This record gives sequence, structure tokens and C-alpha cells, in this order.
Amino acid sequence: MIRGPGLAKVWLPSLLPGLVLLSLLGVFLPGAARWSRRVGTAARTVVVYTSQDEVYAEPIFREFEAATGIKVRAVFDSEAVKTVGLANRLLAERTHPQCDVFWNNEEFRTRELAARGAFRPTNGWAALGYRSRRIVVNTNLVSAGRAPHSFLDATNAQWRGRVALAYPLFGTTATHFLALRQKLGDAGWQTWCRALAANRPFLVDGNSVVVKMVGAGEAIWGFTDSDDIEEGRHDGLPVAAVAVGEETLLLSNTVGVVRDAPHPEAADALYTYLRTPQLARRLVAAHALESDQPPGGGSPGLRVDWDGLLRDTEVATTMLRGIFLR
Repeated sequence: MIRGPGLAKVWLPSLLPGLVLLSLLGVFLPGAARWSRRVGTAARTVVVYTSQDEVYAEPIFREFEAATGIKVRAVFDSEAVKTVGLANRLLAERTHPQCDVFWNNEEFRTRELAARGAFRPTNGWAALGYRSRRIVVNTNLVSAGRAPHSFLDATNAQWRGRVALAYPLFGTTATHFLALRQKLGDAGWQTWCRALAANRPFLVDGNSVVVKMVGAGEAIWGFTDSDDIEEGRHDGLPVAAVAVGEETLLLSNTVGVVRDAPHPEAADALYTYLRTPQLARRLVAAHALESDQPPGGGSPGLRVDWDGLLRDTEVATTMLRGIFLR
């Protein structure tokens, strides 16, 4: 996602004292000062593949480097294909791993990789806090009383050609559609998907594009992620998120250590660092997350059977491709 310079103003003031503390005290990694004496230059490198937005991830990686002396080499995803591209890369590299740590901003692809043995067998991956899939509306074009409160409303004739969403084959949009299939049942879900496609929505390359289109009035509302809505509001767009409903999908951040990671000690250090409560709270403050805790049993929104989702992914994705990529 391409971000404006405004977020630097949010992060930089908080980074300066953090850097001092990390350098002097090793707040997150108390043994940081020992790394430069204990390991060689090659070992003091860690390769991370991440779908977390660069504007949030880069300051965190720089802090980690300052605290440990471990150089972070980061590979980010693209807005169009999001986590799918990185997941496929990890699978392609399984026999000769190039990556140490995978920091993903959604849960499904991490679970898919775990099921295929991509992470170390013990303490391989963990869920962090969460953000959510939301309806975004243009506040200049639709009142609170008229705003849709259900993703299913996108098939209504009044919204024909006025709804935007990312292609439902990639990223969080794909995961959301797969989760909705569990809620609606296969027949009901296929009927809804076909009606949605027939209602001529804007299909775009990423959730941030959805927010920009809605903010510009090209679409009245859309499907997107909560952090993209907050960024749109920060940039002055007339957009707002509709309240969480039963069709909302909560999206955990996850972090995992790749099986046979080329830099195992450095990988474990970064894995530990990314799971610290302090870091999760900072991501909440920056609106990258809505909660610093992973979803629990009492959380709102969709209840996902992850094993079932993994089992049915290929079939459901084939259906989506046939419906939306004609």
C-alpha cells in the first residue's frame, strides 16, 4: 500500500525515545548487546517476508536493528496480490529456504502455510492482535440511516455500479469471501456472488484503492479493511467505517519462523520481538490494529472453521475465479 508522508508524523515522535531505550536498556531484547560479540556478521542478518504495510513495518525493523545489531532484510508484498504472492514464494523455496520470518497481516494464508509444513515444528507461528473487514461509506453521499450495514446488500439494485471491492481472489478479500461461504452455505453463497458480479461492482487492485474510490465519490461504499479506512480518514477523505456486524471478519496479524530458516538465532530474536505486547499496543495506536489481543470466543463477527476453510479453498477459489474473472 502506498501511504502519504502524514503517518511519519505519527510514528517518528514515538520512535525517538524508543530508540534510546532500546539501545541503552535492551527493553525488548535484554541480551541485545551480547549479539555483536556472540555471532558473526552473516548470522546478524534476518530475512523477513511481510504483508504488513511498509509504513508500519519499517520503523519497527529499524528499532530492532538498533537494539540488536541484526540487519533486517525485508521483502514486502504488492497491493494487487497481497499475501498470496509471498505465500507462494515461501512454498516454492521450501527445499532451499531464503526467508527466516513471515509476518502476515491476516491469518488464513499463515494457517495454509502451517498445514503444508512451512514453519518450524515447535512454536512455529503465533497470532497477534487484530483488525477487521469493514464496510466503508462516503459520508457526503450516504447518511448514517441510509448506509448499508450488511455486505449482502451489495446485490441490491440501488447500489448497481456504486460498490467497490478488491478482487476476491487475493488478500483479505479472498479470506472474507471464503468465510462468508461458511456462513451462507455453498448454494446461498454462489447465488450471492453471482448477483454481486451482475450488479457491476468496481473490482480494483487492493483495499486502499477501494477507500480512495469511495472517498472520491466514484463509489458510494465498498468492502475494505479497518486500517485502510483509518488511513483514508487521516488523509482527509470523507469516509467512515460501518459498525461491526455478524458478517465482519476479524483479521489477526501473525508471525512465524520458517522451517530450516537460514539464520535461526536471528529469526528467533525477531519472532520474539514482534510478539511483544508493547509493539502490539503501538500498532493499535497507529490504527494498524484494532486490538492488541487476538480474537477470542466472545469476539464479534464471523465464526470461522479454519480447518474447513483450508479443506474447501481450492473448490471455492475456482468458483470465484469463474464468477469474477470472466
